[in-house]
Amino acid sequence: VQLQASGGGLVQAGGSLRLSCAASGRTGTSFVMGWFRQAPGKEREFVAAIRWRSADTNYADSVKGRFTMSRDNAKNTVFLQMNSLKPEDTAVYYCALNPDGMSMVASRFRYWGQGTLVTVSS
Repeated sequence: VQLQASGGGLVQAGGSLRLSCAASGRTGTSFVMGWFRQAPGKEREFVAAIRWRSADTNYADSVKGRFTMSRDNAKNTVFLQMNSLKPEDTAVYYCALNPDGMSMVASRFRYWGQGTLVTVSS
């Protein structure tokens, strides 16, 4: 399985960005896709996850109401729509795939994309 993330960039506080992550390879049908982020000097943290089959989602409290994760079945792609961005959202964002089901724990995700940098200026 390979994951290719894109869509990061520089945006002012209050602005929006949409991240994409395309999955290729033998993913199966019961997997979960997630977004994690890591700010400088901090540990990687969970942002959002989506169960591929049902489209059920989970969000970190820090992004609820601002971020929306969705998927495009035909393109094997997930999206993270980020609105009302804050400087504290600045981080490298990683997409990841867990073949075993819903989790918010990074170690449960077996496959990882390369990361895309999101910078929010104040």
